[in-house]
Amino acid sequence: MEDDLLQKRIGEVARAAREGLGLTQAQVARKAGIAPGVYGRIERGGMMPSVPTLRQIAVALGVPPDALLDVSPLEVPTSGKDLSPEVQKVVGLLRTWPEAKVKLGAQLLRVLDPVPLPDSAPEE
Repeated sequence: MEDDLLQKRIGEVARAAREGLGLTQAQVARKAGIAPGVYGRIERGGMMPSVPTLRQIAVALGVPPDALLDVSPLEVPTSGKDLSPEVQKVVGLLRTWPEAKVKLGAQLLRVLDPVPLPDSAPEE
């Protein structure tokens, strides 16, 4: 995600959380220990907060920092412990591929994704 899109998304999530709590920007800024103008700029997507400020805002809003960052569980790499042996092998192989080959593999997977496997066909 590009920086400008990320800072816009942080602002959108912060605004939604603040409005859900029925707080003003000034109240959240005070709770986060930052200037109201700074918080307003962050919420409007005009400023990227530092990591400590992002943490302070998350605490003030009562949301986990990853919610502000709009991180999907699918984006977070797993430790591998919860992956099947087959998936672990594929991940290991992908780590050795150059970027161009990974992109080509991703395109192939997008084509194959909607195709049902024989053992997953619906029962009649």
